[in-house]
Amino acid sequence: MAIPIAYNFRNLVVRKTTTIMTALGISLTVAVLLAVLALVHGLATSLKSTGDPLNVLVLRKGSNSELVSNFTRQGFQVLKDKPGIARDAAGQPMASLEMVTVINLVSVDAPDGTNVTVRGLTPIGIEMRKSLKLVSGRWFNPGHREVVVGESIAKRFPEAQLGKQLHFGTGDWDVVGIMSAGQSATNSEIYADLNQLSSDQNRSEVLSSALVHATDPVAADALVKDISNDQQLNMDGELEQDYYTKQTQSGQFLQILGTFVAIVMAVGSSFAAMNTMYAAVARRSREIGTLRVLGFSRASILLSFFSESLLLAVLGGLIGCLLVLPLNGVTTGVGNFQTFAETDFNLTVTPAIMLTGILFAVLMGAVGGLFPAWNASRKEVLTALRQV
Repeated sequence: MAIPIAYNFRNLVVRKTTTIMTALGISLTVAVLLAVLALVHGLATSLKSTGDPLNVLVLRKGSNSELVSNFTRQGFQVLKDKPGIARDAAGQPMASLEMVTVINLVSVDAPDGTNVTVRGLTPIGIEMRKSLKLVSGRWFNPGHREVVVGESIAKRFPEAQLGKQLHFGTGDWDVVGIMSAGQSATNSEIYADLNQLSSDQNRSEVLSSALVHATDPVAADALVKDISNDQQLNMDGELEQDYYTKQTQSGQFLQILGTFVAIVMAVGSSFAAMNTMYAAVARRSREIGTLRVLGFSRASILLSFFSESLLLAVLGGLIGCLLVLPLNGVTTGVGNFQTFAETDFNLTVTPAIMLTGILFAVLMGAVGGLFPAWNASRKEVLTALRQV
């Protein structure tokens, strides 16, 4: 015969102070883990959603980032005539020569400044980014010191507001527009006219990369192989989406560190739950003896106390989920080890992440409750009844 679960609920309510303190310890551990998972998930979502499956990014052979790649205008003339590249309505190849650099801007989180990516490109480069749209203002005019900033940049950098000016290179640049590309990493970039930016940076001939748009998926794969095997061009081609997916490595260190901290905290929370349950067993010895006299088996008592520990852990897990929910959608940024600039993104607390937190709490409750429950089930009837 099993002990009713209502018995365990009543015991948790009666010992409300101990229950709340133990649940809060578990909830803080769960909140730390969930915050790290939300951060890593948000970063991965941002990078994986960047790029078009038909776009091929071309870098100097051996380069793993646009920032350290060199691409000449002469090489671009050879590249844009390759078969498989789509053409626009005017019959021109959909190929964009681009330049990437970084500037230092003061953000709400970094008063000493942090690196931000500035991309120089031509109107065809904007056209090729299908998910890109203008939120407010207008696009920059070619030949002018004007920039359009990503939506995340506008949120986190006071200087990068519509109508203000950014100082970098050899002059001041007017912020004339704010752009958005959903959840992609493009929101962490600043766009400027290619020729004006390269002139200001004294890089008129040697730029960074090229982006080409293929006619179909088969042509995209063929372009990657053709470009990489072209010894005259000496470039590597890679699907744009694959390039950004690889950058999720910048969040691995945070995930490892956060998980380590959560595990250390989990050990402490498990011992706290264990102490709580041991104290409950010691105080309720007569109850245990009475339950045995009433005919409840050792297995029923073990299951009852173990269930009580799990209920305590689930309560802590639910509180942990509530603590981290306000972080959902919060914009933050982390340094990208490949681009040497900050990537901004939104923290994402998904149902799967919250379920992971609750399961993590249940694991802590199971570890903390097993031995006290076993101790309760092994008490002799007469010995238990004599204890005060």
